[in-house]
Amino acid sequence: MQSPLLIGIAGGTGSGKTTVAKRLQETLGDAVALIDHDSYYLDQSTLPAEERKLVNYDHPDTLDNELLLSHLVTLKQGSPIKKPLYDFKTHTRTSDTFEIAPAPVIIVEGILTLAQPKLRAVMDLKVFVDTAADIRLMRRIRRDLEQRGRSFESIRAQYYETVRPMHNAFVEPSKEHADMILPEGGRNEIAISVLVGMIRNHVSQR
Repeated sequence: MQSPLLIGIAGGTGSGKTTVAKRLQETLGDAVALIDHDSYYLDQSTLPAEERKLVNYDHPDTLDNELLLSHLVTLKQGSPIKKPLYDFKTHTRTSDTFEIAPAPVIIVEGILTLAQPKLRAVMDLKVFVDTAADIRLMRRIRRDLEQRGRSFESIRAQYYETVRPMHNAFVEPSKEHADMILPEGGRNEIAISVLVGMIRNHVSQR
């Protein structure tokens, strides 16, 4: 198999980057292997439960980027990987893994995907999903309430203490490394169509 096309999709929390990645996977089918950067959070099981809540999970240092990099290289070489699975309610890595087979297109998405020079170096196409801050905030609140069992007070405190400062320090600046900026995420049908066309063209020429 030829070396796959590796795409990085980044953007602020709630920007719609996951929706974009899944739309591409649905459109391109088995040609796409999808990896979420969030699965590579470092295991915090050595810390007491209360201390885990105080960790700044929006900082690049809380992600196991070396493991992700090695997995991306492995996939590009044509071998499968075992992606870790992360429990966001306990801030720990589970004992289970999820096997991902190599595919013609590999997509990795996450808020800090383009903020890591080593990760960018192995990417063929870099996309930044750009969505207004108020829309992103409302989406994050809904996700954390419904999917991660958190209180509104804890979500609000985290947003002002770490989410917004880290977005300004790391996520927003990473936009300058993007080959394509996609406004409004998965709702931008024209941009999605253009991106699908670009991917199909790249794959056909490899």
